[in-house]
Amino acid sequence: MKTLNRVILIGRLTKDPELRFTPANGVAVTTFTVAVDRPFLNQKGERETDFIPIVVWRKLAETCANNLKKGRLVAVSGRIQVRSFDTPGGQRRYVTEVVADEVQFLDRPRTVEQDPGFGDNEGIGDIDFDINFDEGNLSEGDDVPF
Repeated sequence: MKTLNRVILIGRLTKDPELRFTPANGVAVTTFTVAVDRPFLNQKGERETDFIPIVVWRKLAETCANNLKKGRLVAVSGRIQVRSFDTPGGQRRYVTEVVADEVQFLDRPRTVEQDPGFGDNEGIGDIDFDINFDEGNLSEGDDVPF
């Protein structure tokens, strides 16, 4: 029996990525969190958001750390991983995260020089992008400040 563990997410980074290197052999690992809106409204008529931790390894980790910033729109493809560890107090903790093997940058980086209003929430619009699963590529969408 075959199994499948595959996830595709589109969302915005909640803060700048953190690049580290493993102590044993110096392998690059970058972590960041992606905010993904749920496609429905809750009972109060509000849209809820999930904050999903992402882990990226090796060259892709360095690319993400060097090019992504808080608020950037990304598509992440990978697998869900659940790991556990024991706290110093002896309690078992579980962590669920996505180990990404592909990260697509869906918007262009913006600077204050390009847009003096960058950083405020004025002019937020709907995200509009096309997904072409046949080619496996995502096209760029409108830039919506986080």
